[in-house]
Amino acid sequence: MRTPNELELSDSLVSSPGQADPYEPELGTLPDAELPEGADAAELKTGTTTVGLRAEDGVVMATDMRASLGNMVSSKTVQKVEDVHPTGALTIAGSVSAAQSLIRTLRAEVNLYDARQGEDMSMTALSTLTSNLLRSGGFFIVVPVLGGVDDDGPHIYSLDALGGTTEEAYAVSGSGSQFALGVLEQDYEEDLSVEEARDVAIRSVGSAVERDTASGNGINIATITEDEVEIERYEEFEGVDDIQSGR
Repeated sequence: MRTPNELELSDSLVSSPGQADPYEPELGTLPDAELPEGADAAELKTGTTTVGLRAEDGVVMATDMRASLGNMVSSKTVQKVEDVHPTGALTIAGSVSAAQSLIRTLRAEVNLYDARQGEDMSMTALSTLTSNLLRSGGFFIVVPVLGGVDDDGPHIYSLDALGGTTEEAYAVSGSGSQFALGVLEQDYEEDLSVEEARDVAIRSVGSAVERDTASGNGINIATITEDEVEIERYEEFEGVDDIQSGR
């Protein structure tokens, strides 16, 4: 009996007219993630820097505050990290309207889960929910970082625009990512306290602001513990402790 080779097997899986696509779910079809009508990929490119770090006793997330529209700074006071859970937060990079819709949806789902189950959603469940929403194509295009604390401890999740999810010790998103990563690779350690992780996060965003023209105008800092999410806003970098060491 002849065994089909890899090419023949691949060709046999491609559906013919009238046949079901073998890669589709048994019921329904996968949604198509398409660009909004009249837009192209270049128009959807936005600049920002967001970082998230897992500390020994919590999570720290930080972002810049600049929103860009092409070569123009459209806003200097954007809130790019928001709480979506009693002990969880999300940073946003990408389309503003889609990101705002994603945040509202996550908050609604978390509240509904609490009302039905009588307990907070775990970070694993929240990351899966976020991934599924992104995969649906209804939030094109958002590249978030998710962080939070649950009964299993602190968590940081890196997500791509199509819903791919990985749990990391630290994660970044946005046009200033490479500059922030340079600081994180050098200064991050697994046993950092929340205060130490906060300093590293500030320095990493400060480094990106110095070199990435699409990042700037201040910093948002979210400190997440097992009790709460606390978000600070500084419209001037000079107002943040130790920021000069990162610039």
